[in-house]
Amino acid sequence: MSIKSLIINPGSTSTKIGVFEDENLLFEETLRHSTEEISQYATIVDQKDFRKKIITDLLAEKNFDIKSLNVVVGRGGMLKPISGGTYAVTDALLADLKVGVQGQHASNLGGILAKEIADSVGVPSYIVDPVVVDELMPIARYSGVPELPRGSIFHALNQKAVAKRYANEIGKPYESLRLIVVHMGGGVSVGAHENGKVIDVFSAFDGDGAFSPERAGGVPCAALVKMCFSGKYTEKEVYSKLIGKGGFNAYLGTNDMREVSKLAEEGNKTAAEAKESFLLQVSKDIGSMACVLNGKVDQIIVTGGIAYATDVVATLKERAEWIAPFTVYPGEDELLALAQGALRVMNGEEKALEY
Repeated sequence: MSIKSLIINPGSTSTKIGVFEDENLLFEETLRHSTEEISQYATIVDQKDFRKKIITDLLAEKNFDIKSLNVVVGRGGMLKPISGGTYAVTDALLADLKVGVQGQHASNLGGILAKEIADSVGVPSYIVDPVVVDELMPIARYSGVPELPRGSIFHALNQKAVAKRYANEIGKPYESLRLIVVHMGGGVSVGAHENGKVIDVFSAFDGDGAFSPERAGGVPCAALVKMCFSGKYTEKEVYSKLIGKGGFNAYLGTNDMREVSKLAEEGNKTAAEAKESFLLQVSKDIGSMACVLNGKVDQIIVTGGIAYATDVVATLKERAEWIAPFTVYPGEDELLALAQGALRVMNGEEKALEY
């Protein structure tokens, strides 16, 4: 019997939804929300009823019977650190999504909306591989400052999805492979996958690893301390320099790699150097993760929106293909990845985890 799923992926100013029959997309929609609509709500959780109504209204417009659903899946939010997998939306998970134990983010609404809609038709609800997936080996947590341990907030959903896709394509269990997965989008994360776990990762969120279109990555920490105490910037202003206005945004005023490449081709020296520096830093992250895996790497997988740029991938190969062969999966199909996570549970391939 085929399995119909409703997938909900809330963003800060949009809610993406998709309806699948097994892995086949029946339809998808990106529901946009204006600043005026969002600003009337004091907290992210307060947006729940507003977002739920536009989802159910859209399904009604498409004459889709929600009673035909077998499962509803939401994007996982800023929960406490957990292992990767598909989690049933329980009361404990709901409580932490509402509080936002690691921060307030629109993705926190994913599990909340999934639970309410699923309960209304009597089907299960899940989240899959949220950004807080933390499978780091203990020695990867040391930073040199006990009060500042290294953490794991990264593109877990897409990294896990492409790793399992590659494993399936070559007919081997994901748990048997040693992989380096490189996600390049608005942020960059590079992870070492071993025995089905991401045992070390350059986090996309916490100021780690390569800079990216919107984020500063790892910066000289002493200089950062001086900036923070210079009296020139508020905490919010410093934070935005690191996340949001960092990286290519800071150097060139754009977060679009295509625009960076165009500027470089037109002779903009800063654009050319910044692009080469970005590729150097990503390559260094790949090399670091190769050392984490003791040089025994089965495959390097490159994914994310920037992976569409063939010249970017070619440069990474020049620098790092001596480590292992490359496989490229451009983009990030988050809706499908969420659907696949639920399918593995519904089909008995995996057990649903409890938060």
